[in-house]
Amino acid sequence: MVRLRTLSLFIFMAAVLIACTAATSFAQPRTMEDRTIDASIQAEIIDSVTEAYRDVYIFADVAAKMEKYVRDKYRKGEYKKFTTVRQFTEQLTNDFREISKDRHIGITYISDDDARMMLTPPQERPGDPLADAKRRNFGFQKLEILPGNIGYLDLRGFADAEYAGATAIAAMNYLANADAIIFDLRQNGGGSPSMIQLMSSYLFAEPTHLNSFYIRQTDETQQFWTQASVQGPRMIDVPVYVLTSNYTFSAAEEFTYNLKNLKRATIVGDTTGGGAHPVDTHFSPNLNVQARVPFGRAINPITGTNWEGTGVAPDVVVPADQALDRAEIDALKKLRETSTDPDRQYTLDWAITGLEVRLTDVPVDVETLGAFVGQYGPRSISLEDGQLYYQREDRPRYRLIPAGNDMFLLDGLEYFRIQFERNLDGTITKLVGMYDNGQTDENERGS
Repeated sequence: MVRLRTLSLFIFMAAVLIACTAATSFAQPRTMEDRTIDASIQAEIIDSVTEAYRDVYIFADVAAKMEKYVRDKYRKGEYKKFTTVRQFTEQLTNDFREISKDRHIGITYISDDDARMMLTPPQERPGDPLADAKRRNFGFQKLEILPGNIGYLDLRGFADAEYAGATAIAAMNYLANADAIIFDLRQNGGGSPSMIQLMSSYLFAEPTHLNSFYIRQTDETQQFWTQASVQGPRMIDVPVYVLTSNYTFSAAEEFTYNLKNLKRATIVGDTTGGGAHPVDTHFSPNLNVQARVPFGRAINPITGTNWEGTGVAPDVVVPADQALDRAEIDALKKLRETSTDPDRQYTLDWAITGLEVRLTDVPVDVETLGAFVGQYGPRSISLEDGQLYYQREDRPRYRLIPAGNDMFLLDGLEYFRIQFERNLDGTITKLVGMYDNGQTDENERGS
């Protein structure tokens, strides 16, 4: 059996960055090929896998219970119906998890091609071993500044800082001038504590103890602290939000749990998946089987425990698909409360109104909408299929979103809005164009 230790690596549930950790991560079969087995091969697989768990699994008593459970099922003939390695290892995974409730546990079939790749030193493999991870930008999916100067990072995985450090540093420096930051981990399945350490270092003024891992086999504890030095400015005072879902797992949960307990971030979304154990990878090339074996457990320096089996509960509980809107509007309102600059207040109010309108359906009947139709100088308002549209001369046409009180937002155009004015009898007489910098222009309605 070959052991591929990952002392500082959480396993990716979705194997997002498998290319950059090919020698240590839980390999995923590239094809759907399989291999038939009989009862004798099943026994060999059980022997190999249970030995790995017996020697390494973080809880020795649970390892013993898992072994007894699967051996009892084997003796009773309950595995006879599984005739391929893939089928059998999937069932073993289910059985081990049934006893342990540990979602980091996994046993899988490895094809001959993948097996050869895993046994070949990275420097001897053809091509660039980081090619796939680079194409995925090491998990840094989207980076932007939202209205109101809120920084947003959609991060799909915590790649090892050895490979992705430069990308992370560039991302954190891009966010350096934001007035609030949102880390979107709703599609993040985990990764490396080294990346957590690097990114967290930008959020604290002094070295801060983030997390520790206790390793059963060596009876030692490994601590992770923020770095004393970072490349670029720190963001120690800006409000931080972390978006979560039930898919958020492992290292993504650690990042969330750390910042929550250090009171450095507001967590918004769903409770996370609940996996707090770093893993060993044990590979039996003669059996084409690989076992993912949790060998340690996280120990938070504040709580003394971790999120295993329970997940990280958000501070603001909302469905995951609403988490970004909720975090964004909360951040804008907090910034508005503390702002004393009238221009800044106007910008924040503009952003808040835009979000609130999009979050609140303002019903307007077709007859009412029809009253706005007309020509306003170079601007025209038309009604089509129950929707109002705005167009200026031959420029693009935009759907109007009712915001109440005769104001409309333009779908797809953030910096411009429309306010209609009426005379005393209620007839619409004027269209006022409003801009996010406070400027306005207006056109009288044509006959």
